[in-house]
Amino acid sequence: MNPATNINNDDELILRCIRQDRVAQQELYEKYKRALYTRAFRMINNKEYAHDVLQESFIEIFHDLKNYRGDSGLFSWMKTIVYRKSLLHIKVENRFKEYESERYDDEIAWRDDLTAEYLDKAIKNLPDGYRAVFILAEVDGYRHKEIAELMGIAEGTSKSQLYQAKKQLQKILHELKP
Repeated sequence: MNPATNINNDDELILRCIRQDRVAQQELYEKYKRALYTRAFRMINNKEYAHDVLQESFIEIFHDLKNYRGDSGLFSWMKTIVYRKSLLHIKVENRFKEYESERYDDEIAWRDDLTAEYLDKAIKNLPDGYRAVFILAEVDGYRHKEIAELMGIAEGTSKSQLYQAKKQLQKILHELKP
């Protein structure tokens, strides 16, 4: 087995990418492209735009890899870049509504017979802003303050988008029959 084509150690891979080693860059891309594309697609819900975001993200990743400090894992760092690029795409489409800071902590009643397939289908049907906040908060565990900073919105907007996303998901899921 050729060690140049099978690098398991991210630290070594990072160093080689910084040195402009094209084999290492290709391996980094191949290692993470599917997981990063999935995140972009979940946020944007459009295959072509998700591919564009993935490519733009890897351009930034390769350019900024020399600045990666290792405070978080490599995948977390790259995932943040993908989310920023995805959110920029959504913002360009002007799909976020600003809300006053209100209380959005009412419980939402979920169906007990849900499957991952139906939930995924319902999430894809959410408006872009709702979907982005829902994924960041409920799938990846970001706090509202972090979401607000990442998206350049008010913390109250993040909370209201999540609340509205959950309400709309409840309605969509009620209409979908498993």
